Amino acid sequence: MLKARACNRYSCLLANSKSFLSSSSVPSLPKRTPLGSAYPFCPVFPEGNNISKCLIPRTCMPASAALEVMEDRGIKLLNAKEDSYGGVVVNVEEPMDSVVFASLLQSSMSKWREQGKKGVWIKLPIKYVNLVEAVVKAGFRYHHAEPDYLMLVHWIPKTADLLPANASHVVGIGALVMNDNREVLVVQECNGWFKGTGIWKLPTGTIEEGEDISAAAVREVKEETGIETEFVEVLAFRQSHKSFFQKSDMFIVCMLQPRSFDIQMQTSEIAAAQWMPIEDYAAQPFVKQNLGFGSIAKICLEKLDGKYTGFTPLPTISTSGKKTYLYFNKHLAGHLFSSKDHQA
Repeated sequence: MLKARACNRYSCLLANSKSFLSSSSVPSLPKRTPLGSAYPFCPVFPEGNNISKCLIPRTCMPASAALEVMEDRGIKLLNAKEDSYGGVVVNVEEPMDSVVFASLLQSSMSKWREQGKKGVWIKLPIKYVNLVEAVVKAGFRYHHAEPDYLMLVHWIPKTADLLPANASHVVGIGALVMNDNREVLVVQECNGWFKGTGIWKLPTGTIEEGEDISAAAVREVKEETGIETEFVEVLAFRQSHKSFFQKSDMFIVCMLQPRSFDIQMQTSEIAAAQWMPIEDYAAQPFVKQNLGFGSIAKICLEKLDGKYTGFTPLPTISTSGKKTYLYFNKHLAGHLFSSKDHQA
């Protein structure tokens, strides 16, 4: 009975807001309401930096009506941009009190829900870490983290979550660098699984964000051995799973042509480096016994004997205007493209 009378009273006050504001006979509202009561606090931001609170009985009106009241009273929402998939993206660009942010987020979520938005992305720079708890308590989950920010996401509809997962693969390269004497550039590593094994292997490394396969191969060879090279083609690639941090691993074997021959190895990662006859490399017990390494060695030998052709990069342009590369078998499909197609 008390709850019903309270609802009726506040509804009348809201419906007659002008007389409410001008009347001095209206009794003052209670200063605070116990947490979890029928009259939850809703933040109101008047002109200036003064922050006050009023009671809006959301349990006594539909969400749309509550939103109208909030907007009429000047409720501020988080600054967000619509994405291409029916969702919104919030980039927090200035410091904010966590309590104020939580209220803004609650109001914003109500509006986005009413608008039929789907995914919500909140990008928090690392310097605003004080806001993480408020976002998580609002139902968001971690999506990914970078050195300077944390991305949290929330799927609003009561349907299957269609937000794309974080990056699923780590992409690495192995470099086959051959000189005119049928010698391959090989290294022994200071760290990792191959440390202290005495196994000679191809220079390898991880492709960096925004880096092309060809550029990564040339860079890794230069960093590990000091050898200048020119990219020729992709020979093969293999995929494995549950590798680094349980991510899948894509490993691409590339062939490069040397432009220098004096080895200057990177001592922090490389214990030894040399030019080794390709037959000696393939004859190592580990290479012969390991199916993956053995298969790569056979492909390299076939390539040197002119019996195998890999994939050549063809410069292209994506639909968004970005420069990309299409890798294709030039030997078998070179007639499909004119010479101008290969110009960068």
